[in-house]
Formats: sequence, structure tokens, C-alpha cells
Amino acid sequence: MSLHSYSRCWLHLVWGTLNREKSLGTDARVKVARFLLEYAHSKDLLLRSVFVNADHVHALIDLPTGMTIEEAAQLLKGASSHWINQDRVVAAKFSWGRGYGAFSVSESNVPKVVDYIAGQDEHHRTKSFQEEYEGFLRAVGIQPKEAENR
Repeated sequence: MSLHSYSRCWLHLVWGTLNREKSLGTDARVKVARFLLEYAHSKDLLLRSVFVNADHVHALIDLPTGMTIEEAAQLLKGASSHWINQDRVVAAKFSWGRGYGAFSVSESNVPKVVDYIAGQDEHHRTKSFQEEYEGFLRAVGIQPKEAENR
């Protein structure tokens, strides 16, 4: 019998554009989402749901064994920003902002998070990315000012 490593570790990753600029138009958002899905698949990273907003991204991933949260975030952010610039998906030089949020999701809450990610357009009619992100931080016991010092 051979030994294998198994895990199911759902993470809701959130990251923004540099200076939270709304630099991704509708066409670019669709292209970046498609790229992220295809790229994640090529790296054996299960990307269950993704939504690219004009100034930030939400992604629900199953973190594979042998990969840290930092590596997964760097993989998705680094490859996508390189691709956006190489393929000139946007007119100006593009960069993601520093950092990211990673929030654990229980198996029973995966459908709720998938729905939340899919409903981003509606959600952001009433709440900014800043308000949303600070809400995530508070929900897990991190004060937004604390997060700036991490």
C-alpha cells in the first residue's frame, strides 16, 4: 500500500489592483478570469470560483498539499499580472497591489462563498472594495489598522 497525502483546504483569496485603481474594464475582467481558471488548472490548483472586479479579485481555491497560501497567491497574482502586461490586456502598465487576504472556508460554506463570489456585481452596487475587505478582516478578528502593520 502506498501512502498519499490528501487534503481539502478551501481558501477565499482576495487581492486588489495597485492603489486600488479601477483599471480592469469589462473585457479585461472576462479575459483575466478565463486566464486565472486556465492557469490554475495547468498548475493542478483547483480554482472553484473566480470573479474579477475592476479593482480586485475573489477566488475560491482548494489549497493543494505541498503548497503554502503565500505560494498560491503569488502564483495567481504573478502569472496573471505578467500575462496582462505581455498580452496588453489593458493599455497602461498593470500591477496587482501588495498583499492579499486569505480566509478559510468550511466545506459546508463552499456553496455560500461560490454564490457570494458570483454575485460581486450586485454586491458592489452598495459596498466598496475597501468596505468589503475591512468587513472580512473584522469577521475574522483582525482590525483593519492591525492589518496594515502585518
